[in-house]
Amino acid sequence: MTTVTAETAETQRRIANRLKRARGQLNAVIEAVESGADCRTVVTQLSAVSSALDKAGFAIISTAMRDCLAAPDHSRATDGPERLSVDELEKLFLTLS
Repeated sequence: MTTVTAETAETQRRIANRLKRARGQLNAVIEAVESGADCRTVVTQLSAVSSALDKAGFAIISTAMRDCLAAPDHSRATDGPERLSVDELEKLFLTLS
């Protein structure tokens, strides 16, 4: 059984909230496009979505990095997902940049 700490649960809650805000922003972009809004409005809203998604991605990678630093000798949690290697974390980080 995987143990979820209060800190991990709070981090997951914050990431989920960030993604939900991004979903709301994306809905606003779609509505703006469908209603024929001007380019400036659409691009501004799209930029906000992109930024929100990037921040969520960085938060996810940051959490994984902290987990690896906290328990570097464990390749797997008790029965949880396989831990990412430093190389895998770096590759994921670079996909967001």
